[in-house]
Amino acid sequence: MVEQIIDVVIIGAGPAGLQAAVHAARKKASVLVLGRVENSSIYQAHVENYLCVAGVTAGAELLRTALAQATLVGAEVWPEDVLSLAQEGEKFIVKGESGRQVTSRTLLIATGTARKKLKVPGEKELLGRGVSYCVDCDANFYRKAKVAVVGNESAAVDGALTLTKYASEVHLVCKGLAVTRELAEKLAASSVVVHTGVWVKEIAGEKAVSGLVLDNGQTLAVDGVFIELGAKGAMELATSVGVLLDTETFSYIETNKKQETNIPGIYAAGDIAGPPWQMAKAVGEGCVAGWEAANYANRLKRASESA
Repeated sequence: MVEQIIDVVIIGAGPAGLQAAVHAARKKASVLVLGRVENSSIYQAHVENYLCVAGVTAGAELLRTALAQATLVGAEVWPEDVLSLAQEGEKFIVKGESGRQVTSRTLLIATGTARKKLKVPGEKELLGRGVSYCVDCDANFYRKAKVAVVGNESAAVDGALTLTKYASEVHLVCKGLAVTRELAEKLAASSVVVHTGVWVKEIAGEKAVSGLVLDNGQTLAVDGVFIELGAKGAMELATSVGVLLDTETFSYIETNKKQETNIPGIYAAGDIAGPPWQMAKAVGEGCVAGWEAANYANRLKRASESA
């Protein structure tokens, strides 16, 4: 019995992974996507800054359309997570949580990043309804609103400063600032209300965020909460097969303009390939990565057929 080998296995069913699936399948490559669209950070968000999308559109709707497009052009989708990766010669072994295992000529990692959580009541329940992990993505939804940013480092301070251009009132909640003097001076000169030496106990609200309960007993009446604790990449799978991370923060995968990693046959796209955390970037990188992975797989097939 001849072993079936998939040309392109894509890990992640967000904008980067599904766009890659469309382009790879259109290059006549066999494509398998492993992942759940509901796990994408865009699934519970709303999009209004993406080209050709008029007004505000639900991320879930966009992803469902993308999933239908990918399957229409021939990609297969397994809605499950990947448990392990291994390399055998020029091929890769991918094992899913269902126990199913496949062999592939190329891998495309588009898992996104796992945001660091506060792990407080209301955070999970109100995600997408006032709780956000990306100021750059969602600031525009809070024009003339009252908001709070939670975090101690530069991402939180920069996010709070950005929000002053949109919101009517911005609070920064931090245990203690760990930023450069220049950034601290910008913060001090801004209209941001800084609460130091405190932390979040609960995010309050029924159908949407209504307040932030601090551990000193104070409650801030806000319409939105931005959790800016930094982004932690889902890197274990990548590093298990020798993929290198960026040398400064070790928080995303290094790629070149073809979305190639340091391992031949492995590509990365989207949030896991670094900032900015925007759907437009993820889709663009997915396009390139899917195209290049399919080309690489097709070259391997031609080489084996002529050998």
